[in-house]
Amino acid sequence: MINTAAFVISSPDVSMCPKSLLPEYAFIGRSNVGKSSLINMLCHSPRLAKTSQKPGKTLLINHFLINGSWHLVDLPGYGFAQTGQKQRQQLKTMIERYCLLREPLVSLFVLIDSRLKPQTIDLEFMQWLGENEVPFAIVFTKTDKLGKEKLAENISNYKQILLETWEELPPVFLTSAEKNRGGDELTAYIEELNSTIADRNI
Repeated sequence: MINTAAFVISSPDVSMCPKSLLPEYAFIGRSNVGKSSLINMLCHSPRLAKTSQKPGKTLLINHFLINGSWHLVDLPGYGFAQTGQKQRQQLKTMIERYCLLREPLVSLFVLIDSRLKPQTIDLEFMQWLGENEVPFAIVFTKTDKLGKEKLAENISNYKQILLETWEELPPVFLTSAEKNRGGDELTAYIEELNSTIADRNI
């Protein structure tokens, strides 16, 4: 359960992120996938992360301190075509450097729009994470926008495509920020990982 959430810092590069060893969980996805809305739902704060109808709002690495014991990180969205090539490359480099160099990072949460067929950019990003051994979970967003049968079909199709190249799937979560669904499962998973880390350090 998230009881307190406070903004810490926005950083343009991993080298400027907090000098902290607290466990860290980062949220990332294509622009306009509903990332900020999901973070606000998890933290029970409608204005914690900035939301916008305009894609590409998040351009920095944003740290939030949760319950005084771990960090939630709002990463820039990828694949926003309306930014210039130079800025897209800068964001790509920022994201890759964070994923590869940030020592406190425990897991990424890759957000996927449940309404869409599997997108090449999402599949390629997850493939890159796998190749670089970056732990991640898949979070399907906006699940309230589909009927149960269509949602199940879309999720099943996605899993089938992933299993063509993956031996097993990462953890999968279904969420809706608008209907406040899936938050308890996500936070329970994070707390489970935190407990495992704490046990190792005893």
